Amino acid sequence: MLSFGIFGQICFERLLQSTGRTFYTMITQGTGAIINIIFDPLLIFGIGPFPYMGVAGAAVATVMGQIIACILALVLNIKKNQEIHLSFKGFRPHGATIARIYSVGIPSIIMASISSIMTFGMNKILISFTSTATAVFGVYFKLQSFVFMPVFGMNNGMVPIIAYNFGARKPDRMKKTFKLAATYATLIMLLGFAIMQVAPGVMLGFFNASENMLEIGIPALRIISFSFLLAGVNVICSSFFQALGHGMLSLWISVARQLFVLLPVAFLISRIGGLDQIWFAFPIAEIFALVLCMIFLRHAYRKEIQPLERAQTKA
Repeated sequence: MLSFGIFGQICFERLLQSTGRTFYTMITQGTGAIINIIFDPLLIFGIGPFPYMGVAGAAVATVMGQIIACILALVLNIKKNQEIHLSFKGFRPHGATIARIYSVGIPSIIMASISSIMTFGMNKILISFTSTATAVFGVYFKLQSFVFMPVFGMNNGMVPIIAYNFGARKPDRMKKTFKLAATYATLIMLLGFAIMQVAPGVMLGFFNASENMLEIGIPALRIISFSFLLAGVNVICSSFFQALGHGMLSLWISVARQLFVLLPVAFLISRIGGLDQIWFAFPIAEIFALVLCMIFLRHAYRKEIQPLERAQTKA
C-alpha cells in the first residue's frame, strides 16, 4: 500500500511540475506530511478514540498520508492541469518512450544510491576516531538540508523551464534561466555559509550537543561550509544537464564528487592527518565537481545551445 501511495503521489506530482504548477505539488506534499504528523502520535500512543498500535501506528499514518496525497494530486491534475488529459483509452507501452524516460531516470536513481554509499563510507572513516564524530556528521546532514532544500526547490522550477525552451528552440531564455538560477543558488549558499561560520555552536545546540560534540562539531561545520560556496553552482549545473536530456553528465559529476574524490580524500587525510582535517575533503570534492561542471557545461553548450543560436541567427 505504501509503495502504491508513493508511486501515485510522485507520478501525479511530476505531471503538475512538468506543466509549471509547482504550487499544487507543494499542497499535495504538505497535505501528506501534515496528515502523517497528526496521526503519528494518535496511532502510536492510542490517543482518544484511536487504538494503541505502537510502531505499526507510524506505518499506518505514513500510508494514510501518502494515499491521501496521491488522491489529491490526481484530483488536481484532473481539475487544474488543462495541458494533460489523463485517460487509459488506447494506452500502450511504447519501448522508445520508456527507454527515453529511463535514460534520464536511471542516473537519478544511481545518484540517490551514491549518497547512501558515501554516508556509509564517511561513517566508517569517522568511527575510527570516535562515535561523536559520526554524530557530528549526522547533525551536519540535517543542518545542510535546510540550506540545500531551497536550491532543490528552485531546481524543480528551473528544469521544466529549461526543457520547455530547449524544445521551443529558445536558447536566450535557457541561458537567462540558468544564470538566474545559478545566481540565486549561490546567494542561498552564501547565507548558509555565513550562518555556519558565525553560529555553528548555536546550530549544534539545537541537537543538545555535549561539550565533546561542540569541540569536534564547531570546526567541522565551519570547514565543511566552505563547500557551500561552490555547491550551489554545481547543483544547478547537474539539473541543467538533466533538463537537456544529459542525465549521464549529472551522474558522472555525482560519482566523481562523492566516490572518486570525497571518500578517498577523507580516507587519505584520516591516515596522514587528524580528525579536524578530514572535513576539508568536502570543499576539495566540490572544487573537483566544479571543474567537471565547467567542462561538461562547455560540452553541453556546444552540442545543444550553440546550434540553436546559429539557427536563430540565420532565421
